[in-house]
Amino acid sequence: MKRFFLLGFTLLVTLAMAQAAYKIERVEPAFWWAGMENENLQLLVYGQNISDLRPSINYEGVLLDRSVQVKSPNYLFLYLKIDKDVKPGRFDIVFNRKNKAQLKYSYELKKRREGSAQRQGYNTSDVMYLITPDRFVNGDLSNDEVEGMKEGLDRSAEFGRHGGDLAGVISKLDYIEEMGYTTLWLNPVMENDMPEGSYHGYAITDFYKTDARHGSNEDYVKLSEELKKRDMKLVIDMIMNHCGSHHWWMKDLPADDWLNFQEGWQVTTHLRETNMDPYASDYDKRRHADGWFVESMPDLNQRNPLMADYLIYNTIWWIEYADLDGIRMDTYPYPDKAFMSEWTRRVMAEYPYFNIVGEEWSTNPAIVSYWQKGKHNSDGYISYMPGVFDFPLQDALVKALNEDDSQWGQGLPKLYGMLANDHLYADPTQLVVFPDNHDMSRFYTQINEDFDLFKMGMAYIAITRGIPQIYYGTEILMTNPNSDSHGEIRGDYPGGWPGDKVNAFTGEGLTAQQKEAQQFVKTLLNWRKTSNAVHKGDLKHFAPNHANGLYTLFRYDDESVVMLMMNKNPEAKDVNILPFKDEVIGTATQGTDVISGSVVSLAGDKVTVGPRSFLLVEIKK
Repeated sequence: MKRFFLLGFTLLVTLAMAQAAYKIERVEPAFWWAGMENENLQLLVYGQNISDLRPSINYEGVLLDRSVQVKSPNYLFLYLKIDKDVKPGRFDIVFNRKNKAQLKYSYELKKRREGSAQRQGYNTSDVMYLITPDRFVNGDLSNDEVEGMKEGLDRSAEFGRHGGDLAGVISKLDYIEEMGYTTLWLNPVMENDMPEGSYHGYAITDFYKTDARHGSNEDYVKLSEELKKRDMKLVIDMIMNHCGSHHWWMKDLPADDWLNFQEGWQVTTHLRETNMDPYASDYDKRRHADGWFVESMPDLNQRNPLMADYLIYNTIWWIEYADLDGIRMDTYPYPDKAFMSEWTRRVMAEYPYFNIVGEEWSTNPAIVSYWQKGKHNSDGYISYMPGVFDFPLQDALVKALNEDDSQWGQGLPKLYGMLANDHLYADPTQLVVFPDNHDMSRFYTQINEDFDLFKMGMAYIAITRGIPQIYYGTEILMTNPNSDSHGEIRGDYPGGWPGDKVNAFTGEGLTAQQKEAQQFVKTLLNWRKTSNAVHKGDLKHFAPNHANGLYTLFRYDDESVVMLMMNKNPEAKDVNILPFKDEVIGTATQGTDVISGSVVSLAGDKVTVGPRSFLLVEIKK
């Protein structure tokens, strides 16, 4: 009897040990939606020895197409086929060994929002407000320090965590709306659980989780919902190129080719031109695309089909989950270019009216235009991305404002010449235009803190073709006078922390000039909301004559004409408007100064523009 008892006890212990050997730690994405355009879905399943098990699903409309094992025994990649008419609900994914269930995971197919597939992305009627969340407003002091996370609060550190969060952004939506912004682009808010220096958000350690120091996934959804109540939009900042070195999978990589240069990291050459250079060597192409930015940002290998699918489904999950209106794609030319083509295709196939803008930091429009949807490239490369950031025009604007117009080819002719390159773009109206962003010196610093040039430049950004993006603090003349350090460029927004002596939200402590700049931007952007000519109209400009320091640009449609005259001269100038009447203005005899509201006479053959100033006039037909 004792012998049988011991045998039975041993069997129970063995069974318990076998069951204990299996554990599901992650399923990504944790849920999905019924009725998606793409009937396929990849699930990453991670847990101890999970590859020993054989999954099965019994739910009408859902088929487990295949299960993929990799080198690490702790991963399974499941591919599901989901009928478009499948009913929302829960079903079990059963993990079996020798025909016996070892584990179950309850998976949910949620009901989609009505009209989700037809969502309208941001467009030319919008103005983006770019925010670095850690540096904007600290709305929830309780998440400044999060137990278990590697870096705590240190507002005194230039590259430290300062405490800004999603609650802070939500608390200032009234201000953002009143200023005239219609769309928010936040630097990444996904988890960056790195030891130091990841306040910026670009070293992601969990692609499905909001960083706890910013809030929760629910807080991010709340931000989107609050924006929708104001008829405003949300753009997510995504990174396909790399993750953070403390990403959860770095301790147990699925395969030997999950990362580029996985055997020993190498820095990228940053030679983005290799993507379109007809003479580029394979060696140079690999060193650019596969190289890492820094050791703390491992470069992801999108040529691995499991990695590629993981990133694509993660993108679609966030769009659907948070009801997003657009994507800003970081370091667009650095991932595998074939993958980026497929990524844009898959996203736009799921959401045909969505919008995406990619970062290609080049001042050469021939390079930037390569990535835009509709561009006929000589190498046959196809992109499905609607927009790109107009770095060439930003560079031209700063040079046009700073340079001495008395020198041949300098000054305002730079703006004329750069716009003339629009023939290179498939759709110039979809370019995102901007005076500055989170990676470059503040606009006011770039133009040597010249307030006249500031107003001139902001007026140009507001009415030129494209979709304007303004960086937080630009409206109050924030600067980085000590260096071009990113930590200083991404300075704290005054008034975003308890005890701040200066508060840009109330005006307390702002200089008279800062208040004037803030009101100027507010007037300009709120007017822009009403101008269909700026949103959808044609553009025509008249070339600056050599050394005269004058430039005139028009936006117009059947209802109205918007005229911007720029004068960089130290004295007022009379501008001959007869050519403008012939081609654009027509018989109109007056217009309205957009900033002052005063009447501008167009009855004669000249209009006077003040010294080092501009004239922005709306003319009703």
